This record gives sequence, C-alpha cells and structure tokens, in this order.
Amino acid sequence: MNPSHSAAALAALREVDACTLANAIEAFHVRLRNEGFAAGALQCRYPNLPPMVGHAVTLKIRGASPPTGSATYVERTEWWDYVLSVPAPRVVVVEDVSSVPGRGAFLGAVHVNLLRALGCVGGLTNGAVRDLGAMEGLGFQLFSGGLSVSHSYVHIVETGTPVRIDGLEVRSGDLLHGDRHGVQTVPHDLVARLPEAAARIRTHEDALIALARKPGVTVAALRAAVATGRLL
Repeated sequence: MNPSHSAAALAALREVDACTLANAIEAFHVRLRNEGFAAGALQCRYPNLPPMVGHAVTLKIRGASPPTGSATYVERTEWWDYVLSVPAPRVVVVEDVSSVPGRGAFLGAVHVNLLRALGCVGGLTNGAVRDLGAMEGLGFQLFSGGLSVSHSYVHIVETGTPVRIDGLEVRSGDLLHGDRHGVQTVPHDLVARLPEAAARIRTHEDALIALARKPGVTVAALRAAVATGRLL
C-alpha cells in the first residue's frame, strides 16, 4: 500500500483537468503514452463536477445470475473494513466479472451514500450504475459502462485484488484522477511535481492558441511558436 498524500497535494491535482494532467505525466516519460488511462468506453455520469482524485478501493462483483441455494445473496458489510484501510479520499473501482456485465448495478443510491460515508468521492465500473437523479447533488462522481434499472443479483466476490476497467489496470491504493474526459492513474512519486508541470504546459498551449486566433497570423509565426515547445 502506498502512503497517503497531503490534502494540499491532492487539492492541487483537483485543479488540473484530465487532458492537461495526461500531458504532464507524459513529460516525465514514466510510461507509454497509450497506457495508464481508461480506453474511452466509460461514460462520465456527472460531467459538470470538478476533477475527482482519490485512492483506489478495488472490488469484483457478479450479479447476472441468481444463487443456487436461496432467493438472493446475503448483504455483507465486512468489506467496509477493507475500504477504510485505504487512505482517504477513496475511489471505489468495481470490476463486474458477471457472465453478462452490467445486467445489475452495484453502484446506486444506497451503496453510493454508504461509500460516501466511508470517505469515497467517486466510483468507476465496467458494469452499470443506477439512480442517477437521486445521487446528482452528492458531489460523488461516477463512470460506468452502462445504466441499469435493477441491482439484479449483484454481490461482491473479491476485495483488494487488481481489477481491469476499460483497459485500465487498477491496484488497491493506486491514485486515480478523473473528469468528463476520462479516468487515469497518477504515479505516486510524481504527485508533488505534476501541478507545476501542468501549469507550464497550459501556459505554452494558451500562448499558441492565442497566436493561432490572432487575425493575420502567418504560417511562419505558427511554426516558430511550435518550435519553442512540444505541441500535443
């Protein structure tokens, strides 16, 4: 488990949009440019919320099929202890390993309110979520592969193990950042350096955009501006 970061460091990351943050991470050459983020199939359910930042709490669920010995699965709470073992703020990451992922939703009004009480600020799943209207004012961000009207037979089958959501591998305690553009992991050892790197990138890009919008700008001027820094 990685150590938690200061409130100030996490607040600084929340001021950076996901695209600029991805550019900043690229600048340190710690991973390939096609790694470390969800592939694009997840939908951001509350796109007007500010960026979500938190440590990953990983779960695996099933829910497409009923149990063989009773009418439903028993609701258990011992997994809450695992949630609380991960540094706050927390993001619950739910891999639906059902035969039909998304047939039932784990993340709905009840579980989201419980998770919020446990220090979670958002969640993502390859499966479904529901009760969007009932959760709209909570400030709890959600990313999902789909929506469902029902929780079906959803039950937790693993906690704390690595999960894969839309091509993104997430381990317990990973630091996650997400906004309307998507979700990515943030290398722990770069947390303190990324806001400054993001600010430099924004400054360069803003200057280039302003030049491109200037009436009568020449191709030569644009080429000279691009040559002064990396164009992404």
